[in-house]
Amino acid sequence: MQTKDEGMSREKQYDPENIYRLKGRVPFGKALLLGLQHVLAMYAGNLTPIILITGICGLGDIQVSILQNAMLVAGLITLVQLFTIGPVGAGLPIVMGANSSFIGICGNIAAMTGGGILAYGTILGAGLIGGLFEAVLGFFLKPLRKFFPSVVTGTVVLSIGLSLIPIGINSFAGGSGAGDYGAPINFLVGAIVLIIIVTVKHFTKGIASNSAILIGIVAGYVVCAIFSLFLPTTYIDASGVVQTCSWVLDWSKVADAKWFALPEFLPVSLHFNFSAIFPMCIMFIVSAIETVGDTSGITEGGLGREATDRELSGSIICDGLGSSLASLFGVTPTTSFSQNVGLITMTRVVNINCISLGALFLVLCGLFPKLAAVISIMPQSVLGGAAVMMFASIVISGIQLITKEKVTGRTITIVSVALGLGYGLGSSTDALNLMPQMIQYLFGGSGIVPAALAALIMNIVLPKDKEVCENQN
Repeated sequence: MQTKDEGMSREKQYDPENIYRLKGRVPFGKALLLGLQHVLAMYAGNLTPIILITGICGLGDIQVSILQNAMLVAGLITLVQLFTIGPVGAGLPIVMGANSSFIGICGNIAAMTGGGILAYGTILGAGLIGGLFEAVLGFFLKPLRKFFPSVVTGTVVLSIGLSLIPIGINSFAGGSGAGDYGAPINFLVGAIVLIIIVTVKHFTKGIASNSAILIGIVAGYVVCAIFSLFLPTTYIDASGVVQTCSWVLDWSKVADAKWFALPEFLPVSLHFNFSAIFPMCIMFIVSAIETVGDTSGITEGGLGREATDRELSGSIICDGLGSSLASLFGVTPTTSFSQNVGLITMTRVVNINCISLGALFLVLCGLFPKLAAVISIMPQSVLGGAAVMMFASIVISGIQLITKEKVTGRTITIVSVALGLGYGLGSSTDALNLMPQMIQYLFGGSGIVPAALAALIMNIVLPKDKEVCENQN
């Protein structure tokens, strides 16, 4: 006979609100849909750095094998972040993937070493050592935590969101580098996806509302398939060459992909060069700062609280050790993905059991290339329709963190200077053209690094407001 307490326990296990809690049982079908959203949000971003870096090194012959490994590694390291192994992992819904922030420094290493397989091996060797370096930083985070109050972490989260919004818009327009970039049809596809997401999110309830991103992206596939039936699917570029429109689904990639393939361990031999290791370690310090921002964005946007010392430390350690593991499989540094922070802050779905199914799907993509191929053919405009909303929600999380405490003149000064330098340098990279390459790689591009450093320094230098000091005493 079932006791009253057992009945209450069972009822609690199936509480629909469990998806908004870190732990709790969620029906498999519902959890799978919510987990797949995270795969779709990060898939293209996970592959892009590897495609670019292997292209710079001229490794077209083994690129497919490395891309397969990237899926497997991302899934495995995400599982560690979710469920932790000792001090490794945050126990939070952090999704891991190849970090595009490392593209610049990897390109520099490739140029320095002459390209080819040796250059890529040098990048991987530097990534292995740099990852271990970041892991050590994670173990010493607690005494450093005082340098990361909400005004600093909020500024970092805000700068992450601002840096991602242009990426979302570029995808919306068809993807940077596409010959039909900015074509009206790309904007139409992205707009349809965005409208469907907003409509489903706010005019439905339950699993449909929580799966709005997934539904919008699947609808994007359908829209592109329908458009291809009556709209021109090719165009003539400036050189007079016929090209396929970026919104067209290339199902031949799915047909050509293998059903099953084992990942290759050490597809490229590692090489260790101090001239490459030193700048890579600097980039891993930057990665640690970004991870603090991502972790804080998840706890603030998804859980309504600040991240604990244990969570921040565990996430950074996993970042580092995960990147070291990735290098053994030929994959570039693999760290927390800000795209998925935006998804969590938008849906507030933080249940790690749901996210784990997405991570397991990534592992399957690494073993069954046809699964990976289905997602890899996603048009950039479809992804962009979802991305602009997700990335903007990261900005909102940053604002929430900054305003968590009373906004004073000191707060305004810190945020103003940090964002002025960060967003300014991030959007005006030519301003650093006469600087040493190291400065260009660290401070150009996203603008996250100058924003974070400015916020850190000003928080230390500026005297605290009298009212805050009295409260602390």
